[in-house]
Amino acid sequence: MSPHPNTETQADRSAETRSRILDAALTEFAANGLAGARTEQIAAAAGVNKALLYYYFESKEKLYAATLEMVSARVRDRSMAVFLREASPGERVVRAALDHFDRILTQREFQSLMQQEMMRVHKGETAELPILVKRVFSPLMTMFQSMVREGIASRELIDAEWMQIVLAALGANVFYFLSAPVWRQTVPFEPFDTEVLRARRVALVEFLGQALFQDRKRGAELAAKVLADTPMPETSEFKGLR
Repeated sequence: MSPHPNTETQADRSAETRSRILDAALTEFAANGLAGARTEQIAAAAGVNKALLYYYFESKEKLYAATLEMVSARVRDRSMAVFLREASPGERVVRAALDHFDRILTQREFQSLMQQEMMRVHKGETAELPILVKRVFSPLMTMFQSMVREGIASRELIDAEWMQIVLAALGANVFYFLSAPVWRQTVPFEPFDTEVLRARRVALVEFLGQALFQDRKRGAELAAKVLADTPMPETSEFKGLR
């Protein structure tokens, strides 16, 4: 038995309260940005009083920074799990591209926050993006570059410039989702319908299996394997896409 059960219970409660505040802040900041977010709404959603919110985070700006760090760490850990998977470099590239697609589907708050941060940078405002790049995105890109170069060196992947392979694997996902307003006016279907997204997801993986691998037959087999063991997320998780 622990000699300090009350202390441990208090620590657990404190961590749980902090987590609730961060989850509520994520929803509010994603919807309204740093300037438009209301701390009263965050406190109410978290089930705490406003004074407790400031006790944990001191200011709205520090709460915003903590929220960005939390959600970015989730993305980093999820991506790293794919990069470190027991599989060939080519298979990991394909899995990383599919994971990226599924993350855009299911983590809309993160996408919204990143877009807001990039806008703040463009406006010359003080932003958290440089810190996030250093802590999260730069390490991920280093891992992706190493993975691609390993695949090229082993002759599993085509001999192409590594960044072009990264853009081919991830760039199309970003373009598809950001361009939804244009797609709606140029194609005869709703780009975020469940079956349309399902087909887009399959097309992404099958294309990479054909385009990136020196042995196209093996690439197609790997693509089929990845799709078979990575089901599409539940539609309820991305019902707010439109």
